[in-house]
Amino acid sequence: MAELDKPQREVDVPGDWMYASAPESRDIVHIRDRYGYYVGGEWLEPADTYETIAPRDEEPLASVGQATTEDVGRAVAAARAAYADGWSSLPGSERAKYLFRIARILQERSREFAVLESLNGGKPIKESRDVDLPLAAAHFFYYAGWADKLEYAFPNRRPRPVGVAGQIIPWNFPLLMLAWKVAPALACGNTVVLKPAETTPLTALLFCDVLRQAELPAGVVNIVTGDGRTGAALVESEDVDKIAFTGSTEVGKEIQRRLAGTGKRLTLELGGKAANIVFDDAALDQAVEGIVNGIYFNQGHVCCAGSRLFVQESIYEPLVAKLERRLATLRVGDPLDKNSDVGAINSAAQLLKIRELVASGVEEGAEIYQPPCVLPEKGYWFVPTVFTNVAQSYRIAQEEIFGPVLSVLTFRTPDEAVEKANNTPYGLSAGVWTEKGSRILWMAQRLRAGVVWANTYNRFDPSSPFGGYKESGFGREGGRHGLEPYLRFDE
Repeated sequence: MAELDKPQREVDVPGDWMYASAPESRDIVHIRDRYGYYVGGEWLEPADTYETIAPRDEEPLASVGQATTEDVGRAVAAARAAYADGWSSLPGSERAKYLFRIARILQERSREFAVLESLNGGKPIKESRDVDLPLAAAHFFYYAGWADKLEYAFPNRRPRPVGVAGQIIPWNFPLLMLAWKVAPALACGNTVVLKPAETTPLTALLFCDVLRQAELPAGVVNIVTGDGRTGAALVESEDVDKIAFTGSTEVGKEIQRRLAGTGKRLTLELGGKAANIVFDDAALDQAVEGIVNGIYFNQGHVCCAGSRLFVQESIYEPLVAKLERRLATLRVGDPLDKNSDVGAINSAAQLLKIRELVASGVEEGAEIYQPPCVLPEKGYWFVPTVFTNVAQSYRIAQEEIFGPVLSVLTFRTPDEAVEKANNTPYGLSAGVWTEKGSRILWMAQRLRAGVVWANTYNRFDPSSPFGGYKESGFGREGGRHGLEPYLRFDE
């Protein structure tokens, strides 16, 4: 066989692999200039508004209504009317159909919601796309399955809906927290008045169009926007039967004080200062990835973030070296860039708080490491940060920073690890890294935390309950446990 002449072509091989941006288009999202309140299936015009912005560049996105006590009263009245007008007595199998529709619509419009979530909240698009939206849809699917099985979930207890639920959600996971609260409430036959966070209302307002598409009966879900005054009006409304709040411990305590003696039901999911504990037999490279995911995911805007890293003394130096090397590879930048690992801080106020606490860590004597990082000129940004040489008494080891800041401490024995991990007023979550299953179980029994992850971190599933102890709140969301706060029982 004759030898074929092959064409000779010179191919330029790059000597330096330069970064190329991969921005997600904003064109899929239509943002209105002005939003009112979604009450009784209709949009009500607000008397007063404020601007919501994009944290990445401080660009104004829309004018949003600042709901008054009267506006909240109208929303509660619409929810009460819908509750009495058939939603509470609708068969569970029929309620499930609406929840299934909502879940499917969220899946169909997931790209639209993901772009809006990242634009208004500052989190990287790959997190909104790959975490927030799939989990939000999954929660509606999951609770749709429970809607006609409540008697099996709570045998011999005759479950009944509570009534009108007032729900207040935070700015770190706007759509996912909406799903966590709205889905079980509707599955149990309640109606809802929901107030999204002041800085991130846009995905909740877009969710109103999902309710329209799903043909949910008017008044079953009502959404009012505004600052803390709107939330206070919802808490104090006499015709609300249950309050569900996710947010800061300080606000949660105030809500509990205001509801004391009223007979209203209350669940609180509050702050955290979680311990991520690495033993000397752990797979270090795997642990480093879990540590990074535990604290730098969503810029550290996570109530269960693993913000306190406890490392067994014998592996302290190699683990810190690996961690610092890994931090240098994180890309901080435009949340709509698919290559960004860390996005923008949610607000100017939150950025100020992070800076103040980081400054206190330096002042108290901790050693700070921040990888080389060029931050955008506009917007709210903070470099991923690691503190070593941290004492238990330092503010950065005690107070919730709610930002991309990690404090590293050491321990020698499992008993010492448990004692140090539990030395906090919070009790939301913890992580354990070891190859020994018996040690995992031993630690999990002793850690005073609502969720304990083993050889992973920040893993969520709709069927798994989530919640805390101590100043991290009470009540559970997710799983069968998440149904109970929205039910009363005729014994």
